[in-house]
Amino acid sequence: MKFLTRAARLNGPYDIELVERELECGDDELIVKNHLMGICGSDKNFYRGLLPLKTAEFRQEPKFPFLLGHESGGTVVAAGAKVTEYAVGDRVMAFGWNNNYAQYFKSKAFQLQAVPEGLDMDTASLGEPVACAMYSGLNCGAQLGDTVVVVGAGFAGQIIAQCAKKKGAHTVVVVDVLEGKLGLAKKLGCDVTLNSARENVAEAVKSLTGGEGADVVVECAGTADSFNLCSEIIKHNGKFVFYSWVTTPVTLNISRWHDDGLEFINTCLVHHTWQERSVWTPQVFRPIIKGLIQIKPLVTHEFPLSKIKEGFALADKDEAAIKIVFRPEG
Repeated sequence: MKFLTRAARLNGPYDIELVERELECGDDELIVKNHLMGICGSDKNFYRGLLPLKTAEFRQEPKFPFLLGHESGGTVVAAGAKVTEYAVGDRVMAFGWNNNYAQYFKSKAFQLQAVPEGLDMDTASLGEPVACAMYSGLNCGAQLGDTVVVVGAGFAGQIIAQCAKKKGAHTVVVVDVLEGKLGLAKKLGCDVTLNSARENVAEAVKSLTGGEGADVVVECAGTADSFNLCSEIIKHNGKFVFYSWVTTPVTLNISRWHDDGLEFINTCLVHHTWQERSVWTPQVFRPIIKGLIQIKPLVTHEFPLSKIKEGFALADKDEAAIKIVFRPEG
């Protein structure tokens, strides 16, 4: 069975367009009709020309032209004869790099995840970034009474901060350079916000913790400055959680990491194995389904898929945009 779709192709830096593609469902493949798709921070880097080296995560060479897109979800419309995990009509979330900025995308079964009962499709279509952030929040090591500092108030940072507070952290601090993002973090339950463009974050954290430093720091900004800020504000033997995917080399203060016996926690769910992901994903959505964690306020802009150029231009220029989504027409 064949499907015609318009899908995003990144021809070079800042050059994105929709091209017609024909998808044929193989025996071990599925075709999914998209409901919604989101822009990931990595997509924004690729759009700017910052393609990383090839890793196991990629099923295509990270070079131009690049068939972009991985955050989406929808309904199975075709399933190959050898597919036993899903059937036509099933609601699924995408966990693979399958050119998902499209009306339809093709996938292997292991790159999908069933939508949990009770989860709406707008949220489920952001299942991959939501699951990654929720997994990080639930596994960041925050304990009852801790001071947790989240550096970067984007989509993931906002979710992780909410999780840390619900897990019992006494003080959750969110750091960013944009007041709008900090204001939203405060509305969603964090205790303290710090604007690193205007305030000395290290001194502020020192004051909040009686000179000890934060029990847990979570790096969600993806810059050398943010990594080194986290290194500076963490306490001796503290927990350093890294979430960001930094695609270019940076200079880090490794001496502090060594001398203070820091514990490093890699919470990149989708960069482990699909088997681990399949176990964790249903669990991470339970707090959302039960209304404990808010996702919808983090979707700040929506475009039709036909306006993909405008959506990426906004993502590139407006750092206040938290999650930009596209909805396919028809």
